This record gives sequence, C-alpha cells and structure tokens, in this order.
Amino acid sequence: LLRQRHGPRPESSESGGIKQGYDSFDNVMDRGLNPLSPEEFETLVESREALIIDTRNQPDFIKGFVPGSVFIGLNGNFAPWVGTLVPNIEQPIVLVTEEGKEEEAVRRLSRVGYDNCMGFLQGGVEAWKNSGRELDQIEQIAPEALASSFENLDGQILDVRKPGEYANGHLPGVPLFSLDYINDNMAEIKPDQKYYLHCKSGYRSTVAISILKSRGFHNLVNAGGGFDALSQILPVTTDMPEPQS
Repeated sequence: LLRQRHGPRPESSESGGIKQGYDSFDNVMDRGLNPLSPEEFETLVESREALIIDTRNQPDFIKGFVPGSVFIGLNGNFAPWVGTLVPNIEQPIVLVTEEGKEEEAVRRLSRVGYDNCMGFLQGGVEAWKNSGRELDQIEQIAPEALASSFENLDGQILDVRKPGEYANGHLPGVPLFSLDYINDNMAEIKPDQKYYLHCKSGYRSTVAISILKSRGFHNLVNAGGGFDALSQILPVTTDMPEPQS
C-alpha cells in the first residue's frame, strides 16, 4: 500500500477524457457507487487490503476519521495527489465522502485510471461511530503556540511543501520532508519522536499525517495555518541546509 508502482504513472490532470481500460465506465461507476455498511466496509479493507481514501474537507477529517484512512480532499488537487501517492492503479479503494459526493469521487478516480473503487461507507463517519467503532483524530496546534515553542523543537518540525516552495523561503532549521516523496523518505521518521508538520495552509500536511498514521506513526501534530501563518510570526530564510553526509 502506497509503496510500489505497478505499470505507468496515471495522468495527473483531470481535464482529459475518460481512460479506456478492461472495464466499461458504467461498470466502474456501478461498482464504485456500492453503498457499504460499516461491517461490509471493514471486511473489504481487511480481506482485500483496500485503501481507504477520505475525500471530505480537511477540517472535518481532522475531527474524526476511520482509522487507517488516507486524506485526499476533493476540494484540493485530488487527482494529482492520488496519482502521486497511490502507485498501483489496480489498488482496491473504498471511499469516505461527504453525502452526495460519492459519484464525483468515483468519476474523478476513474478519469485518471483508478477503476478499482469497490464502494463507499454509507452514512459516512457517523455510521462508523454509531456502529460502535472508534474514530481516529489528528492533533492540531495553533501557529502562535508552535511559534512560542519553536526554539525547543529542533528537528521536530517538518516542511512538507514542494522543493521549489521550500527554496523560496522556509523556517530556519526546519528540514524539507516533501509530501511528493513521502514514500521514499518515510524511513527518516523515528516512531518515538514527536513531529509537527506544516505545508502552505494545512491541506498537504493533513495528507502527510494521514499517510504516516496509516503506516503506524501516530506521534504527529498538524501545524494549523501552515507556512502562511507561521511566516508572519517567525523568521524566514532562503539558506539551504547542508547536505547530510
């Protein structure tokens, strides 16, 4: 899961036509729009190693989500991030969406080659919670609180933006841990270390934390407001860190 690429990378644009595959688009949509009870949803995740993609808004995801879910919100660059972070286009997928957004999510997955969506959690996280199953959450810290502790958090703050954004300005001493390469760099994370992750505004850091949590790293905090907020109250530098020897 999120580790090995099989076949060519799917297109990262959603502007093209529907990709042609072994299955018809109608069949793909019918399968993807299969409503699943919490029991059926859980069984698919366990028996088929289905990847849970939660497409809701970032603030809603942070408050509570099905454990093991990867956040890729529909209101962000949904298809490019799916293409970057889910290497296997045949990966079985189950969805958690806002009510009424199921069809949009399945269609946008199919447009970039992900035709193995097996259904969605009917009733969403409320149905999961009402079934007696636990929800996970992401801890978040206000930018002012993070800034006040900044000097004591050497090596614990990670910048998950793109390399070009980082080069144009970053917090002093904060290393780059780009979401684009998270699958390659995950070994750098120490399970017993607490980390504070930030991007530009909060979307990508939430994606990164959800991926890390799905892989067993839980000592993670999202920096609310991201670099946009932190750069207003902390110094910014363009000095690049020395390469690791």
